Amino acid sequence: MPVEFLSDEQAARYGRYHADPSPEQLARFFYLSPQDLHFLADYRRSYTQLGCAVQLCTLRFLGTFLPAPTQVPAVVVHTLTQQLQVSADAWPERYTRPNTLSDHQARIMAYLGFAAYEGPQAFRLTRWLYAQGLTSTVRPSVLFDLATAHLVAQRVVLPGVTVLARLIARVRERTGRHLYRQLRSRLNPVQHAALEALLAVAPGQRLTRLEALRTAPTRVSGPALVAALARLDQVRALGVGDLSLHDLPEARLGRLARHAQVAWGQTLGRMGEERRLATLLVFAQALERTATDDILDLFDGLMTSLALRGETRRRRERLRSLKDLDHAALVLQQAVRILLDETVPEGNVRQQVLGHIGEAPLRAAADAVLALASSEDDPLLQALSGSYATVRRFLPALLAGITFEGSPSAKPLLDAWDFLRQQEVGRRGRPKWTAAPRSLVPKSWARQVFPSKDDVNPAAYTLCVLDRLHQALRRREVFVGRSERYGDPQAELLRGEAWDAARESVARALDRSLDPSVELAQLQAQLRAAYAEVVENLPHNAALQVLHQDGQPYVVVSPLPAQEEPDSLRALRTQLAQQLPPVELAALLLEVNTFTGFAGVFTHVADGQTKAADLPLSICAVLLAQACNIGLKAVVRAEVLALTLPRLAWVQQNYVRVETLTAANARLVDGQARLPLAQAWGGGEVASADGMRFVVPVRTIHAGWNRKYYGSQRGVTYYNFTGDQFTGFHGIVIPGTLRDSLFILAGLLEQQTSLDPREIMADTHGYSEVVFGLFALLGYRFSPRLADLSDQRFWRLSKEDDYGPLNDLSRHVVNAQLIRDHWEDMLRLAGSLKLGRVKAAAVMRTLQRAGSLSGLGRAVAEFGRVEKTLYLLAYVQDEAYRRRILVQLNRGEGRHALARAVFHGKKGELRQRYREGMEDQLGALGLVVNAVVLWNTRYLQQALEQWPETEGALNPDDVARLSPLLHEHVNMLGRYDFTLPESIAAGQLRPLRTFTPWEASLSEWAYR
Repeated sequence: MPVEFLSDEQAARYGRYHADPSPEQLARFFYLSPQDLHFLADYRRSYTQLGCAVQLCTLRFLGTFLPAPTQVPAVVVHTLTQQLQVSADAWPERYTRPNTLSDHQARIMAYLGFAAYEGPQAFRLTRWLYAQGLTSTVRPSVLFDLATAHLVAQRVVLPGVTVLARLIARVRERTGRHLYRQLRSRLNPVQHAALEALLAVAPGQRLTRLEALRTAPTRVSGPALVAALARLDQVRALGVGDLSLHDLPEARLGRLARHAQVAWGQTLGRMGEERRLATLLVFAQALERTATDDILDLFDGLMTSLALRGETRRRRERLRSLKDLDHAALVLQQAVRILLDETVPEGNVRQQVLGHIGEAPLRAAADAVLALASSEDDPLLQALSGSYATVRRFLPALLAGITFEGSPSAKPLLDAWDFLRQQEVGRRGRPKWTAAPRSLVPKSWARQVFPSKDDVNPAAYTLCVLDRLHQALRRREVFVGRSERYGDPQAELLRGEAWDAARESVARALDRSLDPSVELAQLQAQLRAAYAEVVENLPHNAALQVLHQDGQPYVVVSPLPAQEEPDSLRALRTQLAQQLPPVELAALLLEVNTFTGFAGVFTHVADGQTKAADLPLSICAVLLAQACNIGLKAVVRAEVLALTLPRLAWVQQNYVRVETLTAANARLVDGQARLPLAQAWGGGEVASADGMRFVVPVRTIHAGWNRKYYGSQRGVTYYNFTGDQFTGFHGIVIPGTLRDSLFILAGLLEQQTSLDPREIMADTHGYSEVVFGLFALLGYRFSPRLADLSDQRFWRLSKEDDYGPLNDLSRHVVNAQLIRDHWEDMLRLAGSLKLGRVKAAAVMRTLQRAGSLSGLGRAVAEFGRVEKTLYLLAYVQDEAYRRRILVQLNRGEGRHALARAVFHGKKGELRQRYREGMEDQLGALGLVVNAVVLWNTRYLQQALEQWPETEGALNPDDVARLSPLLHEHVNMLGRYDFTLPESIAAGQLRPLRTFTPWEASLSEWAYR
């Protein structure tokens, strides 16, 4: 091989016919126009005409000439002989003279306008490669293909494979050195020394400062938060946080930071000075952002934990005091009865009460009720009331270490935060508590925070500010500048000149008008038509009822009846399941790699190349170990170099990460989409979203509490998206069980496969009116399965519209004026999301909280109410629509069942401490599940192709109801053998199983 990044297959394909041209390619590149025939007419001999035609079409198709023109597919020769009306008998032997070939090539290049790769053309390609290298992080093998396509587009004859490969390697090396030199030049001597000190081991220590700093916190506690703030101070002390790197390619900087995050300190120390300092600089800036995120995650988890513990304590004390409260209530009950007794004279009521009960017991009962009865205070106040001592442990460090910013609505909170910061400075500069800002304190907290008009309770005020800060941070009303996940969600929105230049193109892309009146008129017409259709079909719709309770109308839809399964479908499923050949999961992954090449996209984190021998074998072993949750030792084979523990650990550390898992998963999704059987299940336009819950028994800050799903432990949610072809095309790791609607849009906008789902189904947790609004603005259809249908409101745009028997049901009116006022901002937001300028999850956090963006959130919600009503009207009257939603959600749940079967190790618990580890392992799980789905689909398709030969015609409806979510034939336990038979490695399929009648009946019994 000339250069190690180029695979043998890629080198063999370069400038050669690796397969017969398709009919479309023959029509495009091998059609001889009248001008071509006129050009070829200068040659008298038939074999010369044919040879010159072959070279002409080869240059047009491949961008180069073949060393031997006769080495072309027979279909090419046949196509050209028919057009030239000549014979092909003599040309392979007679069209061989080098001088003739060279002369023809020169004339063909002049005729087609191609230039030789030399001089200016070589310079232009080199300059183009430098531009690519400086602005992107594509792998060298991909860059090789891009360069080939670029040369063909520029009508330059391709150079030799060695020439191009060496040029790319040289350009990549030089652009890398240029990037390192640029980064190094921005450091002064003090910063230089500070970064170099990261790789030194202090006396008496075992780890370098670098390895100590990149160890993230795992415990949720006040001391842990103080330690995390001290860690951030150490990172800031390096003095490189203010260096601007915005003019350098972000993707390349991200790769350097990731390499520094996983590499040993000794590995970094062995690098050249420029590369070492460049890597440490980028890492230090990235670490400041991630360390800030860790602090805010800790703060979020700590405040949540304090509230939960306080609520538990409050309930326990409440239960303990119920007996005393009951006793006091009974005493007061006696007094009230005497007071209400009309036979007792008014002047003697006091004497009667005191005489019957006694003054001391009465006062004691009143005091007990005052002390024990619940007040109207905020439950959070009651839960946090005993947490001030804990808060004081971390509050001074948090006030000094984090600077918050916010939207205009957050100004009262930020003023209060500044007031608390001033309280931590010296006594002389400390303001009086009576000067504390009051506007942020809600009424539910006011009685405890302000016991009297001129008095302030410092503890209650501090807890109130922290609680308001916690809530504002969650909805991103308050944010931090240097943070990845807690940054300003509005910072990247299109605005100013950028929006003015893009507004019309954004409106066209979204298929929306810039005039809100046009959009509202269309929505009103759609609402009228939808209501009219429901009213018309209401007498004949036995599943829909409009009922009344307490004068309020509501709708009831009968549950869907079970869909009958014909005998033909049951027989088809049973026989196909029996025919699937048994396979080891390890062999299944290797086999899928033979026809998809997904392991080839796993590149080294440092240089983007795949250097290791037998890398696909190591990749498959690591993926299996992570997906099955069994650890690397279970797949180690000491006698196989690619399966030794050091090799597997090195591959897991340097090759398996989110970006490579995403690229590999896209290969599998694309492979499934090309199969005819998968296309019978769906075209990729429909998807569903749902979450899998995993208990995380190890100490981590990236897990949350939920007794329903995790018991007394904490856990995470893997929110994944399943297409109608049964493949998962995206996944998001969520701490705890945050509301799904925060993340559902991110799955569509951030996924990187060839699928383009336009409609998505979800359960009730993924629903909100804001989600309806944003989905509609972006051109998607949102179809949730709502559990509380009778509680849903139906909306209208005009009070004057008459919807007959549905008038009472649709009595709520949308605020159309709010939509008009914010229409351009709504389009600007949608355009920013469409262009990837802002993250969907961050935007959803701001919009879910009633107008955090100056009313924009409420405007989107109003727009979403119209879309939700259109959805509800379709849902209540269309049984086929309801069943389609149910079927797609069942596909997602079936995929979850398969994932649970794969993820069987360690009791199915996720034991990763850090977010990156969680994302990598659950990404590997999704990839392996997709591999099983793809493998099953291929073999089911093979069995179906043979079905008519033995069983007769197939019912297409039965085929459409098949599922590839089978795993009984896949062995996921025991010894993992990573070997393939030669025929399977060459791309052949395994033979399907066949049975005698007795074996078939026994197998059917076992299957049932």
